Amino acid sequence: MLQAALFDMDGVIVDNRDAHLRAFEHFAARHGVTDFDARTLLPCFGSTNAVIMARLFGRDDLPADEVERFSREKEEIYRELYDPIMRPAEGLVDLLEALRAAGMRIAVGSSAPRINVDFVLERCGIASYFDAVASGSEIARSKPDPEVYLLAARKLGVDPHDCVVFEDAFVGLEAARRAGAKAVAIASTFPRELIEARGDYDLLIDGFPGLTVTDLQRLWA
Repeated sequence: MLQAALFDMDGVIVDNRDAHLRAFEHFAARHGVTDFDARTLLPCFGSTNAVIMARLFGRDDLPADEVERFSREKEEIYRELYDPIMRPAEGLVDLLEALRAAGMRIAVGSSAPRINVDFVLERCGIASYFDAVASGSEIARSKPDPEVYLLAARKLGVDPHDCVVFEDAFVGLEAARRAGAKAVAIASTFPRELIEARGDYDLLIDGFPGLTVTDLQRLWA
């Protein structure tokens, strides 16, 4: 039965796909990566920066300290670009209020570094709704490995099978499924038709408006 809700961040809590794409374009230009189309990174969205940087530079042997340095630089660009326009996804706060009223535990399970998660939650004024955060800064294995969602459930003290996960990315949906949770796919980063064709989910929504706790509880029916 439903006891907790786990939210991915990028593309779920905030609709920030385009901000990340612009940030990667700026970053690539700085580092002389020519003929670069940031959209080629979309299949990696939901993964950690280590995975994305390997794809961007066409190398899987980047030293860990270099990946960390590149990641910090790119995320600084992202935060500068996104800060002026950032806001919670439409309908999110209403859903968080409803989950709270129903006694549900709530956590973030994101591949993003902790500094980005805190940046978004604080700037959007929604940090108080979340009982726990599991971030890319705390895990060894990127989505589609379920580690981040297992960690989020453990921090909440809830069995993953009693959690619903909100995800926009295919690797995230796979991670949710492998964790044993119910998966709600959100058509924000990828078109609904593509998710219908490729996604493994229990419920597909275009956004949060109109979604109720009862709708989520029915996933266990």
